[in-house]
Amino acid sequence: MTTAFEIAKRISFQKQKNYTRFIVRLSIAATAISVAAILLTFSIVNGFQATIANKVYQFWGHIRVASVSGEPINQDGKTIAAFQQNPAVKTITPFLHQSTVLSFAQDIEGIVARGLPTQNQIPFLRKGTGWTSTTKKDSLLNEIIISDNIATKLNIQLGATVRLYFLNTGSVQQRKLKVVGIYHSGIEEYDNQFVLVDIKLLQQLNNNKLVEGYSILLNENAPIEATNDALQKIMPENWVATSIKNYYPQIFDWIGVQTINRNVTITIMLIIAVINLLTCLFILMLERITMIGTLTALGASQNLIRKIFLYQASFICWTGILLGAFIGLGLSFLQEKFGFIQLDESAYFIKELPIKMDAVQIISVLIGTAIISYISFLVPTLWIKKISPAKAIQFD
Repeated sequence: MTTAFEIAKRISFQKQKNYTRFIVRLSIAATAISVAAILLTFSIVNGFQATIANKVYQFWGHIRVASVSGEPINQDGKTIAAFQQNPAVKTITPFLHQSTVLSFAQDIEGIVARGLPTQNQIPFLRKGTGWTSTTKKDSLLNEIIISDNIATKLNIQLGATVRLYFLNTGSVQQRKLKVVGIYHSGIEEYDNQFVLVDIKLLQQLNNNKLVEGYSILLNENAPIEATNDALQKIMPENWVATSIKNYYPQIFDWIGVQTINRNVTITIMLIIAVINLLTCLFILMLERITMIGTLTALGASQNLIRKIFLYQASFICWTGILLGAFIGLGLSFLQEKFGFIQLDESAYFIKELPIKMDAVQIISVLIGTAIISYISFLVPTLWIKKISPAKAIQFD
């Protein structure tokens, strides 16, 4: 092993023919570009999937609990307490929706009022401080949080007073509400449709304390489907727990397509890297065919000669891998830090190309590329046993 390594090291650093030197550099460059592209693909796809999924989860929770019939339900403190015993559950939020018309100055807009407890933090709050804090448990806040899309469309400023018109049992009821916050989720379906109000306001309009259901937010990396099934077992028979993915399949299907694109890109990059490395190794062996014949004539085993070229190919491979890792991780870091690549938010739900680097994936890419390359190197080295020492020595 030491002899093969020393010979490989010597011929690797010897002055090579211009053509051979070009091929070696091309192989290193191709490997580096492939590894960098794979790492960037992983980082970008991870970023897209995590960022967009989290937007949906922050707005709706991971799991929605409602009645089987879709009718409002009573707030069952005992069942909610049982839900909270599950270690995967982070928060449980009752909610209530009602269609309404928002009026400001001379403009009106049809929207959906999403009633939430005012103790909850507001996701995606961009302007304002959110709900006014109060120590009175049953106090009703005549406040509203609107999206920046609605604020821009109707020219509503923070602190303005707007009117909401509700149609209940044949009569129109109105409420004056103060704008205490402006949110921005980046998902137009939400930003164009929903405003946030005190859930007690909608309950007052309905003359009851029923809720439409509960949004359950899970802890990071908690298993959604397993938790969904566990909660279903301890809730009343007329309740049903459903993953939020089933309510917004178009978004999660789009996320799933990114995984397919990622896998296709990675496969293509690996094929390019392997083909270039194989070509390089064949050329190196052809250039050293006289050396192969001489070593064979001197009694060197085919295994020793094979190791010489495997070590040389490994040097080229690892040079390309490490260079590619530096480029890929460097570009990922710069994008994560400075966000110089901008996106159309209406199409991608986010303004900047998202990046999420995963240490396990990075190590897997580097080691996996090396293993696949090493296995492919065994193919051309099998050609060594077909070389005749006498003809090889005469080869020029």
